[in-house]
Amino acid sequence: MIDLYTWTTPNGHKAHIMLEETGLDYNAIPINIGAGDQFAPDFLDISPNNKIPAMVDHDGPGGADFALFESGAMLVYLADKTGSFLPTDTRARHATMAWLMFQMGSIGPMLGQAHHFIKYAPENIDYAVQRYTNEANRLYGVMDKRLSDHEWLAGEQYTIADIATFPWLRSPANQGVDMADYPNVRRWFDSIAARPAVQRGLAVLQDQPAADAASDRQAFENMFGATQYSKR
Repeated sequence: MIDLYTWTTPNGHKAHIMLEETGLDYNAIPINIGAGDQFAPDFLDISPNNKIPAMVDHDGPGGADFALFESGAMLVYLADKTGSFLPTDTRARHATMAWLMFQMGSIGPMLGQAHHFIKYAPENIDYAVQRYTNEANRLYGVMDKRLSDHEWLAGEQYTIADIATFPWLRSPANQGVDMADYPNVRRWFDSIAARPAVQRGLAVLQDQPAADAASDRQAFENMFGATQYSKR
C-alpha cells in the first residue's frame, strides 16, 4: 500500500494519474495547501521542501517503508516498480527522461508563473504577465512541433513524460494561451483526457473544499506569502 500525500494541483494529479494507470493500491491523504497543511512537522519529515505530492511506499525496496518527494522522482520510481510507462530500451528511456525533465524544468515552472501573475498576483505587473505569457506560448509551440510527427512526447509510446505534462495544460486560458493555436497539442491532450485512468486520477480529492487564494487572504499567505517563506 502507498500513502500518497497530495492535493488537487497539477503536480498532485501527476501522481494520482500514475497510480491509477498502474493499478497500485494507494491511500490519498489530503494536504490542503491553502490551509497550510504542508507545514506540519510530520509532513515535512516526508517532504522537506513542503511541497506536494509526497508518498510512503509501505512495500518499498527490500519490503521496507520508503518515503519519496518530488513528483518527477515519484513517477520514475513508480514506473520502475511496476515496469510501466518508462521504456527499457536505452534510447526510448532517455528520450522519456528528457521530456520529463522538460516538464519539470520548463512546463511546470514557467506555466506556473504565467498562471500566478495572470490570476493571483495582488497587483497587475505588465512586464511579468507578458514575459510568462510569451514563454508559455513558446513552450506550447515546442510541444506542438514535437507532436506534429510523434504521437506522444517521447516518441510512439505513452510514458511518464505525458503523464507529467498533461495536468499542467488543463487551464491554458490562465496561462495566456489559446489551445486552438496548437492543434497537435490539442490532439495529444484530448487523447490523454479520454483515458479512463486519467479521468479517475483527476477525480481524486475532488470532494475536498479548496480555498481560493485569489480571494482568501490566509490561503494566499500559505501558498504565496510570508508563511510560505518562513524558516523551518
